[in-house]
Amino acid sequence: MDVFVARQPIFTKNQKIFGYELLFRNSLDNAYNCKDGDQATSDVICNSFFAIGMDNLTGGKRAFINFTENLLIKEIPMLLPKELVVVEILENVEPTIELIEACKKLKEAGYLLALDDFVFQPKFVPLLNLADIIKIDFLSTTGHDRKRVMQDVGDRGIKFLAEKVETRADFEQAVKLGYAYFQGYFFSKPIVLKGKDIPTNKVNQLRVIRVLRELEKENFKFGAIEQFIMYDLTLSYQLLRFINSVAFSLANEISSVKHALVLLGKNEIFKWVSLIVMRTVGDNKTDGILVTSLARAKFCELIAEKAGLKEREPELFMMGMFSLIDVFIRRPLKDILAELPISEDVKGALLGETNKISKVYRLTLAYERAEWTDFTMYAANLGIKEEDIPDYYKKAVAWADEICRL
Repeated sequence: MDVFVARQPIFTKNQKIFGYELLFRNSLDNAYNCKDGDQATSDVICNSFFAIGMDNLTGGKRAFINFTENLLIKEIPMLLPKELVVVEILENVEPTIELIEACKKLKEAGYLLALDDFVFQPKFVPLLNLADIIKIDFLSTTGHDRKRVMQDVGDRGIKFLAEKVETRADFEQAVKLGYAYFQGYFFSKPIVLKGKDIPTNKVNQLRVIRVLRELEKENFKFGAIEQFIMYDLTLSYQLLRFINSVAFSLANEISSVKHALVLLGKNEIFKWVSLIVMRTVGDNKTDGILVTSLARAKFCELIAEKAGLKEREPELFMMGMFSLIDVFIRRPLKDILAELPISEDVKGALLGETNKISKVYRLTLAYERAEWTDFTMYAANLGIKEEDIPDYYKKAVAWADEICRL
């Protein structure tokens, strides 16, 4: 399924990119057409982190994301890395006591806060005391208004962002007035980026709920959480995309789901799972592919010891699990694997290269396809008795069927 996010660059006065505003889109048509602000923001977050990737969208620059009053009160911004985002508070948000408290928590946690389309009113003073950036709409204000709002705000150390800058004259005036950041058609229209979303279904939702319940336990165990994720292609893929985002300085390849979970830690796992909860339930058209992926994963794991690769069981499992990921996402396998922090041996095997574990993968494919000459050759090379293979594969398929019924 195709997903979309638009981005519009935000510049400094030296016309260097400071960040990007991320905008809801549901097609390549460059227009906002969503009536539900909560859903729009949820889609932007999930599509940015999981389908397209923040590294592709912002390249490590700040992402300005709009938040409704409801999402702010629910502390949804806290799910995102503070180093990556600027929390934009929409102009129609009412500065209630509950909202101010939510914004205080964000500020104390180190998030940058921006007030969108700001027009000074005394009721906004509590928000002004928390804001880092104020955005002024240059299409709906005159030169006098653009200066007066700065005087009304006073000396709070707030930086001003001129948005909807249409002309060079607008830009030059904003610089002269002391604005720090600039955004608008004079520089660039929003550009729509497209990605492929991996299908989700009700089974995923159930497992996500189980992960949340496990996280609530005081003595939670990574191994218990691993069991709910490692057998699910969707969750495994999204976990790896999340940990491989620019939010994490990942120096090591991931050898297993448990390895990824331990590197994340409890708090980041909760953030990731919470983002998953926000996703829309998909269809079941890929269930057959999922069963095949699971069967391959389990089969590769079962024969690891016989092939002298006992210590690499987790990698062999991941190799089987991701062997059909390109069918799920409908993107070139090479491009998908480049985004995942798994071992080069696993990537190489899936791309047809020869390495220490590729023979296990080729044996799996040969057996599935009844290519008996190749099957015999790979079984001999791995030192596995041919007559043992059917039993291993039968067990793998039975296990995959059972997992999908959970």
